[in-house]
Amino acid sequence: MKQIILLILTLALVATGCHNEKQDSNVTSLEVYADSLFQASIDSSQIAGAAILVFQKDTMLLNKSYGYASLELSTPMPSDGIFDIGSVTKQFTAAAILKLVEANKLSLDDDFTEYLPFDTKGRKVTIAQLLDHTSGMEADMGEEVEFFDMLTNQGLPHNAIVKMFKPKDFMFEPGEALIYNNNAYSYLGLIIEKVTGQSYEDYLKEIFFKPLGMNSTSFGSNIEVTKNKVNGYRYDSLGIQQKPYLNYNLPYSAGSLSSNTQDLLIWMKALHQGKILSAASYQSMITPRQLNDGSKLQYAKALVNYSDFGNDKIGHTGGFSGFMTDTRYYPEEDLYIICLVNTSGGPKNATFFADPITWQLLDKKMPENVDLDIETALLEGLYTGPTRGNYTDSIQVKSIVGGMIVQKLKSDKIDTLKTYIGNNTWADSNNRIVIKNNEYRDIQPYAYYILKKEK
Repeated sequence: MKQIILLILTLALVATGCHNEKQDSNVTSLEVYADSLFQASIDSSQIAGAAILVFQKDTMLLNKSYGYASLELSTPMPSDGIFDIGSVTKQFTAAAILKLVEANKLSLDDDFTEYLPFDTKGRKVTIAQLLDHTSGMEADMGEEVEFFDMLTNQGLPHNAIVKMFKPKDFMFEPGEALIYNNNAYSYLGLIIEKVTGQSYEDYLKEIFFKPLGMNSTSFGSNIEVTKNKVNGYRYDSLGIQQKPYLNYNLPYSAGSLSSNTQDLLIWMKALHQGKILSAASYQSMITPRQLNDGSKLQYAKALVNYSDFGNDKIGHTGGFSGFMTDTRYYPEEDLYIICLVNTSGGPKNATFFADPITWQLLDKKMPENVDLDIETALLEGLYTGPTRGNYTDSIQVKSIVGGMIVQKLKSDKIDTLKTYIGNNTWADSNNRIVIKNNEYRDIQPYAYYILKKEK
């Protein structure tokens, strides 16, 4: 089906007569689609620029850049432009930890306080729980007001994050839920430095960047002159603005690497083709674990691994001040898609572009709605628990004819749970909402929230 659609689009392009015959023969329907998708967002000034790479079965299907590396200078985006990649950094951190496990220098079951002084108030938090965001510790540096103040301080070292979050309480007991945790990955970087005696950046250069020839990948800097490094911007109600200053030392091993599409393809191919880790370590990296109660996660170790509308997907997104990233691999189709955007804050993030390009190549299978087989009135109530950015979040659940509606407290937005798939479960895109046993479970690739029904 997808091949037929792409053929039709290609024929339509040729019929336009807008280019000469030689140009037409070299332009694919995928490129035509991507050109239209990106150019519309650039023309409407919603993003400054972007780069996209699509590689499948040893064939480069698309490798193109759009827009501007510098709006101030009207500098076009270079074909090898270097972007900050945000949380895609995490998979390098996770792979580095697994290399140390292979060398018998640490264990995933080790309490991380064996390597990093931290008051866990009597709780054991394992390195594995740092890797899959189930530690229960203070979760997200980006949600803290004082963290934004710290980011503008050029003199702070990366270990300042530990001192900042030491006094905080746990959001949940280790292993009971999954709340995305940038801080945990900063701790992992410090553990790497403790065990290796090297800086985080030097260790990654030694074991990954140099051996793989990733010459455009490095730890970000606000002072070094880096060839082909593009400017980052933010989008808000006033349009595209300059991004604020951020200190790379604080996102650190959670989000401070810079790279380009070509280097990221080198990395992803090497990782998924078994050239980075042993077979056992690779399976550990891509296989989600379970919560204490046996619930299966979709987040493994710096990689999500789940069914993306019927297609097995392994990948990760990223966001840094002025930049957005989406990297994805579909193993059954041997398909790699990498999208980098040098504008943050608006609706046109990297996933906005990567998703429709994916569905030009793969079939998207939507979840099927089935008849309700439960008494929805019994599920009504107020459910409360921790979510990302909130120690306590509350959701009001109400029964309506043929379904349920949910509303966060202090919010005017009301959502209808539309697609019921059985067993007290509703599908919301790729996410799942399960309401039973006095719990509201919000199951996502990057989260597993459990809210308890108030009496």
